[in-house]
Amino acid sequence: GHEQHLRMMEERMADVEQKLRLVKRLLKDKVNQLKEQLSKNTKADAMVKDLYVENAQLLKALEMTEQRQKTAERKNYLLEEKIASLNRIVKNLASPSFNL
Repeated sequence: GHEQHLRMMEERMADVEQKLRLVKRLLKDKVNQLKEQLSKNTKADAMVKDLYVENAQLLKALEMTEQRQKTAERKNYLLEEKIASLNRIVKNLASPSFNL
């Protein structure tokens, strides 16, 4: 009875050891998977930061371009006003009543 009990205990120990090896292998695989995911996340994080900086630069450039466009539109309006005034002056100079 004692030897049979000892054999049963040895079999159970072997079974537990086998299960432990399996769990260790699964954990090792999971650790490797998580390391890969961390590496991918780190790269993605760096890309997001780069895109954030690039986006800020593009927004600033857009803001400056819009400001230049507004300035150009104001200058264009003033030039059109001057042209209209000059056209009125030329028209008045060319009118027959002015040539007396």
